[in-house]
Amino acid sequence: MTADEFREVALSLPDVVEVGHMGHPDFRVGKKIFATLGYPDDGNGMVKLMPDQQALFVEKYPAMFAPSKGKWGLAGSTLVILSRAKPKPVREALILAWRNRASPKLNATL
Repeated sequence: MTADEFREVALSLPDVVEVGHMGHPDFRVGKKIFATLGYPDDGNGMVKLMPDQQALFVEKYPAMFAPSKGKWGLAGSTLVILSRAKPKPVREALILAWRNRASPKLNATL
């Protein structure tokens, strides 16, 4: 998966905007970040999952997903290793991350 493909999937979700944050693009719904690109380097994306969701993705797809380092990772911040990532699991992770941050009313639209 490329960064452009990650971006395309993120932006395909309802009411998502791309904003620059700390030198890399992030994707927001309702002003809340649910995904980023380029952190910690250009080869990665990040999705904000719940810790239990993160555990499932890391267990099922260990070559594609890994917890971020430190407290962010413990809270569910999950790296997407783009060079190893496949579209279907990344789309699933992005949808979950979006749902975690979207309002209940917006969640009902997807």
